[in-house]
Amino acid sequence: MKEFYKHYLPYLKDYKLKFFFAVIGMFCVAGGTAGTVYIIQPLLDDIFINKDQEMLYMMPFIIVGIYTVKSIGSYIQIYYISFIGHDIVRIMRDKLLKHILKLDMSFFQKKHGGELISRVVNDINRIQGAVSNYIADMIREFLTIIGLISVAIYQSPELAFYGLIVLPLALWPLSKLAKKMKKLSFKSQEKNADITSHLSETFNNIELIKANFTNQKELDNFKVHNKNFFDITIKTVKTNALVSPLMEIIGSLGFAAVIIVGGTQVINGNLTTGQFLSFTTALFSLYTPIKRLSTIFNKLQDAIAADERIKHVFNEKIHINSGTEKFPKQIDSVNFKNVELKYDDFTALKNITLEVNKGEKFALVGDSGGGKSSVINLLIRFYDISKGDIKFNNSSIKNLDIKSLRDNISLVTQRVYIFNDTIANNISYGFDLDEEKVINALKQAHAYDFVKEMEDGIYTKLDEFGTNLSGGQRQRIAIARALYKNPQILILDEATSALDNESESIISEVIDEVSKNKITFVIAHRLSTIKNANKIAVFKEGEIIAIDSEKNLLDTCPEYKRLHNSANI
Repeated sequence: MKEFYKHYLPYLKDYKLKFFFAVIGMFCVAGGTAGTVYIIQPLLDDIFINKDQEMLYMMPFIIVGIYTVKSIGSYIQIYYISFIGHDIVRIMRDKLLKHILKLDMSFFQKKHGGELISRVVNDINRIQGAVSNYIADMIREFLTIIGLISVAIYQSPELAFYGLIVLPLALWPLSKLAKKMKKLSFKSQEKNADITSHLSETFNNIELIKANFTNQKELDNFKVHNKNFFDITIKTVKTNALVSPLMEIIGSLGFAAVIIVGGTQVINGNLTTGQFLSFTTALFSLYTPIKRLSTIFNKLQDAIAADERIKHVFNEKIHINSGTEKFPKQIDSVNFKNVELKYDDFTALKNITLEVNKGEKFALVGDSGGGKSSVINLLIRFYDISKGDIKFNNSSIKNLDIKSLRDNISLVTQRVYIFNDTIANNISYGFDLDEEKVINALKQAHAYDFVKEMEDGIYTKLDEFGTNLSGGQRQRIAIARALYKNPQILILDEATSALDNESESIISEVIDEVSKNKITFVIAHRLSTIKNANKIAVFKEGEIIAIDSEKNLLDTCPEYKRLHNSANI
């Protein structure tokens, strides 16, 4: 717990005034609670026993005053502490997502999207109470305990000894429960993340699920995750529920001693009835804040477990470091020199050497897993080279500023990314919106004809994943987005795979047109897309076995001839 608050307390320095007001509120609540216990003594002794009429008329004003101060203090504390807590959580959530988005692609390949969503949403929410309400509640309950103990000692130091001596006995079982709660909280958050991950996967693949009628299969899988979460939750409830009975049993031992000793003192005239009832009320009231403290302590274990999970993400390091050089204003060539790429122990690329010049269209072909996409991953620096170098003109890729590099490269993949936003914003994504440029990009991608017929034209809002478009339309929107950027390097990774033959032919012509003043890389299984390529590199098991024109490859490369024949079957 010490490490937890060491991490989050520095955030409070930006809320000094608000925290000061909150503490004043806590003092008002604690003082009000102690005051309501103390006034029992004059209420009984002065009014009911001694018949003090002056005190009778004063007491209602005292009671109203005490409860007014207590209520106002409670409001001040709740408002300011909630403000601080929610704002710290907002900052933490922004900070966590900022860190995640900076991480390398390799991190996202290993982590499930649903798990990351759970970290940003669920785990951060669990921390909220700890950085706001729990700390305020602890301070308030501590102050209340001090106030009540003061009243008890003031009324009778001897009874206070008998009544409070049992409190240390409660610490041992409560500490054991707290340790168990931390373990259960960690497991609970893992199971919750499993539920989030499964739901994310289910909704993202809903077409496949519907098409294969696997509703029941997915439901059965979900039920397993849901039941696991339920089992952990019930164990947590059972552990938490032990706090109150334990405190009451232990408290009853002290109260029994107080009845015997205090009753004797009242009978002997050493203690007034009002003093005794004020003391016993203070003693009874004392166990309420103590129970609350133990409950808060158990809840803190949940926040500590969530914090550990979040720290695991924050501890993830960025391995691809940006250079400082700007990308060349005029790119003339891209050179791969003896490039090698390893994913952990697997060698994806080896001895890759190639050169592509401005105005050329360079095609990459080969069986799946041959290394084509790995070349693209290196080119846009999703991964770092294990050996060798890639040069743009004479600038090494490792020396280039990553933002400058990616601002000059457009990537269109087989998987089309569509945001729940307007067509115009989807196309201008990452750049300022220029209506004329959007329309020009759409025309180049042969998409403007269908866009202008839509109800709001380029300002038509697309559904999530672009479900209100056909597959071919989505692909053309993606190509228009790439062209809007006006990149020096254009990468098309199966970019025409979702198009019909007529549209593919048109897009191929567009690609030929826009490639005249760019460097274009094309990955394609449909070899008709690359018939006009200047050079074709044939990949096999992570190596380039041949680079040449299509005509020469058909004559000299059996592997390309095999690919060509299988594509035409």
